Amino acid sequence: MKARNKLIVALDFPRPEDAVNAAQKLRGHVGVFKVGSELFCASGPSVVRELTSAGDKVFLDLKFNDIPNTVRSAAREAAKLGASMFTVHANGGRKMMEAALEGAHTGAESAGKQRLVILAVTVLTSLGAEDLSAIGFAGSPEETVTRLARLAQEAGVDGVVASPMEISAIRKSCGANFVIVTPGIRPAHNGANPSQAKPDDQARIATPGSAIGAGANYLVVGRPITQAPDPTSAADAIVREMENALESARG
Repeated sequence: MKARNKLIVALDFPRPEDAVNAAQKLRGHVGVFKVGSELFCASGPSVVRELTSAGDKVFLDLKFNDIPNTVRSAAREAAKLGASMFTVHANGGRKMMEAALEGAHTGAESAGKQRLVILAVTVLTSLGAEDLSAIGFAGSPEETVTRLARLAQEAGVDGVVASPMEISAIRKSCGANFVIVTPGIRPAHNGANPSQAKPDDQARIATPGSAIGAGANYLVVGRPITQAPDPTSAADAIVREMENALESARG
């Protein structure tokens, strides 16, 4: 797979027209567009339909965490929309994740579409060790993420969403074929040294090269691309970082 197809751009816009315009500019430079809660609440499923009708792959990142029957139905409808990826929370449990798989299969079959990839969200990248402790999780973020990743794999889902800090541990625990989607990416060309990054809502971050080198399959990048003066140039620069990391891994 080409490096650009591994790059997911988060279309975190409050207006659907802004999201569609961004996608038009970035089409051919990135592989997937992420539709999250903000955009989906602003536009509903219409923006997903518009993007998929244009031939774009859509990562529908709504992070469902509900009773199994509700999540089964949600995954079924996401598959009917033509989304390529869909998220549920791993801490919803094995039965809920299994139900998501069932719904995805049913929806894709009924709509004549390819089954979407089900991803389990492990621990949000905004959470650090103190946050997890306050919530009631025992152990470090890495231990918690790895435990949830194993649970997701046992449930049969395709992969997980996890921060760059846990990629190596997940890869070691879950093997080479388990899909890892990684947010919390700050490009090196923006001077994004993770230890000196400008404070934002991401607590566990890394550069594209280090995340790919650690074994991530896909990277999710939002503001460093969508808020850049030239989004396509910003995306191209990240893809070059990814290509260099992939070449080093092969070599």
